Amino acid sequence: MKKITVISGLALALVLPAGAAAAPQPDNADKRAAKAECKTLRGGTDATREAFLTLYRSFGACVSAKAREEAREEKMAHTNAAWECKTERAGDAEGFKMDYGTENANYKNAFGKCVSEKAKAKEAAADERDQQQAKAFKKAAKGCAAEREAGAQAFRTTYGTEKVNYKNAFGKCVSRKARENDTA
Repeated sequence: MKKITVISGLALALVLPAGAAAAPQPDNADKRAAKAECKTLRGGTDATREAFLTLYRSFGACVSAKAREEAREEKMAHTNAAWECKTERAGDAEGFKMDYGTENANYKNAFGKCVSEKAKAKEAAADERDQQQAKAFKKAAKGCAAEREAGAQAFRTTYGTEKVNYKNAFGKCVSRKARENDTA
């Protein structure tokens, strides 16, 4: 009986920390950034709003998803920046201190300054990618709306996959064209 209790306790101790660290929780800054990104993504035209609703169903769902994405991006940026700084510091410790540290405290703040600088750059790059994807999404929505107006039946059969009424044609069109615009 003691073996089962000990094994169960050890298994629980191993599972809880892994589950707790699995998903970073978005903070208020992540939520503000997500709200701004969702406003940009939603756009102001009927076509972009329709495409937005096919993708997220509501503004709140978008904010929630984008806030989680922002938190993951931030965590990955800091993790990757820390590894880059460790590698750089291992190559030339004195040069590293001089490059990143400040004169107070014998340049001992160099590692933190390095991580901060690199993480901010990585987060800015991720935000730029998000903006590019939003532009591609809005451009695709406008293109699909124009194509649908030109020939509704041909549009439905070209993009739709539901054989009964092809209701998903607009969403499929936007998805396809957004991927094409994003890679171009």
